[in-house]
Amino acid sequence: MLTRLWITLPLTLSTLLCLHPVQANQVEESRLPAAREAMPQVIERYQGITGKLLPTLAQTNNELVLTRDVAQLGTRLWQQAVTDVQSGNPDDRSLYWSRLQLRQTLNDAPAGIKLVDWQRKVLLNAVEKSSRGMSDIHFDDDARLRILVTGFDPFFLDRNIAQSNPSGLVALSLDGKKFEVGGKTAQIETVMIPVRFTDFDEGLIESLLTPIYRDRQVDLVVTVSMGRDQFDLERFVGRNRSAAAPDNRNVLTGADKAHPRPPLFQGKVLNGPEFIEFSLPAQAMTQVQGRWPVNDHHTVTTSQKGEFSPLSIGELQQATSVEGGGGGYLSNEISYRALRLQVLMNSPIATGHIHTPRVQGYEPKMEQEIVEQTLQLLQAAAAAL
Repeated sequence: MLTRLWITLPLTLSTLLCLHPVQANQVEESRLPAAREAMPQVIERYQGITGKLLPTLAQTNNELVLTRDVAQLGTRLWQQAVTDVQSGNPDDRSLYWSRLQLRQTLNDAPAGIKLVDWQRKVLLNAVEKSSRGMSDIHFDDDARLRILVTGFDPFFLDRNIAQSNPSGLVALSLDGKKFEVGGKTAQIETVMIPVRFTDFDEGLIESLLTPIYRDRQVDLVVTVSMGRDQFDLERFVGRNRSAAAPDNRNVLTGADKAHPRPPLFQGKVLNGPEFIEFSLPAQAMTQVQGRWPVNDHHTVTTSQKGEFSPLSIGELQQATSVEGGGGGYLSNEISYRALRLQVLMNSPIATGHIHTPRVQGYEPKMEQEIVEQTLQLLQAAAAAL
């Protein structure tokens, strides 16, 4: 029984750092048996891809070739999930659980060469990056307006093992999507983000977006996550974490509303203003008509004034952030990190966060409607650039 406690009880970040690296990485994978029992067709949908990893590991005796082959399998998984969703299977969950099967094999299976922990970590990083679309961001030459969109994995899976995340479905549905606006061709490319504090603290978002802002590779960056009862455009995002909720590895940061804490960046406290204002064309986006209203959401929480709705960023200059518009969890944080980079690099790229309506478990019809209205929001934003 004691061997299971580290899986089922939330961990603090400091405790996680003390764990063996393989052990620390397998909390998500430990849910695979329950997921397989609850929804076997979802879990095994991409078995034709995930099943290739075991013989690849066993038969390859060159480390560089193995890393290349593992990355290629991850890319195939991402591309298959995109094709699958865009061909009429509106489900983000198969990608998530199939990635975990690849991770489990990489952690546990013998290989044709002796692998030490750091080598397995290289392989895990390769499959993570490639299966999240991060190696597959390619804009066509005719794309005059370029849009990068991020979605999130399913989360709170100990509450509902079958939980979907509409932001993930948005990412899979819109990857490569083109549309015309003002006589120009616009193209959307997407990536999937893990719901894990350590990935954020290690600099995942900065690694992804620094070249985007530095080289002005796109015209619009939109981070998307599941939120409340409507569409919210999160105008003011805060620096601090305050959600007393675990991530997908059951890690707790130790922060809560009474004790907000800043996140880390490569081992140091993430420096930046307490609040940053988005640069989305909100006026155009809130005009979108769909099933749900679109709200230019101003509400934040500060240590000094509690919850309120400032009219301008000037009202937040001396404030200590507790919750940004996006809350005190990773939805708020991804937008903060993106906007922080935009400001640091003096980038003209419009940036901001969309919270979609929330779903209970998996609701394919509702999630399809969320995807359609999100596309309308992106089209409105592109037309206003």
